[in-house]
Amino acid sequence: MSRDRADRLTILGLESSCDDTAAAVLRETDAGGAKILSNIVLGQSDLHAAFGGVVPEIAARAHAEKLDLAVEAALNDAGVSLPAIDAVAVTAGPGLIGGVMAGVMLAKGLVAATGTPLIGVNHLAGHALTPRLTDGLQFPYLILLVSGGHCQFLLVEGADRFTRLGGTIDDAPGEAFDKVAKLLGLGQPGGPLVEAAAREGDPARFNLPRPLLDRPGCDLSFSGLKTALLRARDTLVTRQGGLFAQDRADLCASFQVAMADVLAEKTRRALTLAAVPVLAVAGGVAANRLLRAALERVAQDADARFLAPPLPLCTDNAAMIAWAGLERLRQGARDDMSLAARPRWPLDTTSAPMLGAGKKGAKA
Repeated sequence: MSRDRADRLTILGLESSCDDTAAAVLRETDAGGAKILSNIVLGQSDLHAAFGGVVPEIAARAHAEKLDLAVEAALNDAGVSLPAIDAVAVTAGPGLIGGVMAGVMLAKGLVAATGTPLIGVNHLAGHALTPRLTDGLQFPYLILLVSGGHCQFLLVEGADRFTRLGGTIDDAPGEAFDKVAKLLGLGQPGGPLVEAAAREGDPARFNLPRPLLDRPGCDLSFSGLKTALLRARDTLVTRQGGLFAQDRADLCASFQVAMADVLAEKTRRALTLAAVPVLAVAGGVAANRLLRAALERVAQDADARFLAPPLPLCTDNAAMIAWAGLERLRQGARDDMSLAARPRWPLDTTSAPMLGAGKKGAKA
């Protein structure tokens, strides 16, 4: 049964798990979906640029300083007052603990002042459920979360039912891009810069490895690929006394196509295991044209629908947190003031934890 206009829920979402401070307002629709009334993201790239990556202490301080400003902007853009909010959804993990704590504490303050329900949201669930917000996707479906700090294949069978089919045992793709950019002196954030350099490069010049393709299953590894590029760079520096622009372009192109080959094959295996008609992808790395095209071809070969939300909703944002909170709220979920920030929070609680730690915190 659809809700009357006055009964449509309005959710405030907060996200602060890494280096984006975000707030958004979402309103339920009669059709069971939701409309994004506002989606504010305040980035921190300038604060971390000199360090070649996200510095957790700097990120946490910036979140504490900007979260209330993001909330104010989100409410203003949505034309909604705080008393009109029906619930507050907040990322409670996984992520950099200082940033997650900042978001959880602000959310607790807001619900204490307004008496509205508090909903703690798993950051990964926010990404995994985004296709339901953007495209009304029905369960079940396969999603590849491929971002700066996470890489997992998840079979999504419900708003709180996730089965991990595989994931990275070390670096996430976004981390690998950032490290490659740093090794080649390209700057940060690494993903767009490596992709831009690769357009001018020869992907066949360097025969870089395709890790774990010789092993069964859907787990991934990118640390060895990064190390192989480092050795190729050092060989060039020793031989010719430095790197030329074409060397950098060729290294980037060879690295990118190796990653695309790995992701494509592992995705093919995951689709076979999942036996579902839809492959969705989310995360900032999904913006890479070569990687995205490779995944689209895999879906096409498997007669599966390929779906990628718009880029602003693929990268970290609070609209996805508000939507995941709405899904939990519909199931009757509520949290109280004991809600804790969690650096590790697996969506699939039955599978063994992944190894390693990424820039968003410990692998989930």
